[in-house]
Amino acid sequence: MKKISVLASFFLVTAVFGQKVSDYKYISVPEKFKDFDKEPYGLEAALAKALTNKKYTVIKPADARENPCSVLSANVSDNSSFLKNKLLIELKDCNEKTVFSSKGASGIKDFKEGFQDALKQAVVTIPVSFPSEAMLAVKAAEPVPTQSVTQTETPSSSPVTIQENKSGKYSNGKWNLQKIQVDNSQFILADSGSSVPFAVFKTSSKKDVFRVKLADGSYTIGYFENGNIIIDMPQSNGEFSKEVFSSK
Repeated sequence: MKKISVLASFFLVTAVFGQKVSDYKYISVPEKFKDFDKEPYGLEAALAKALTNKKYTVIKPADARENPCSVLSANVSDNSSFLKNKLLIELKDCNEKTVFSSKGASGIKDFKEGFQDALKQAVVTIPVSFPSEAMLAVKAAEPVPTQSVTQTETPSSSPVTIQENKSGKYSNGKWNLQKIQVDNSQFILADSGSSVPFAVFKTSSKKDVFRVKLADGSYTIGYFENGNIIIDMPQSNGEFSKEVFSSK
């Protein structure tokens, strides 16, 4: 019964796979946000750095004009209250549809430090860039990035295979998980004591590299290494830790 509920949760999770922020490679960040036109507080540079850490390529709005539908536009608005500095990050597509939004708040009274702190809270939930083949195919020609940042490797045409041990059990010393193969292109890691998958893996076109959705809704990547399953676990500071799940 638990396995059935895990599979049901899996299909619920994967049903939302579609256009999402992690499908994009490029995000344009303006020189100034409208709400912070008089005093930017360094928010543009801070957001660009955070997005770069999430493996996006940050460009200027002018560089997105040639092929706008392959780029998300970033905006930060001021949502402050009397006691707290608050802001809202929005990422919109070429149709002005909000693909992602996140709020941040800080009790620090100094405006610059407070808004910087609020931004740090808001960017935590932005998933890692892992462009889908569909999004890569949208652009006839890639926009030329003004800033040189880390770019996601272009998927190859190599056939995808899935390595697995016979028992299907993996552990990192903290979690003991069961690998459940749904089909040739997707599997889940599940805790037998929970009906929600620990992680949902969906193959990419690069061998043994997977798009991963974690139980908290965040996205990252996973891959096989020496028979182990590796997940790049996002941290609150925008960095990633290497979580190794060894076969048992």
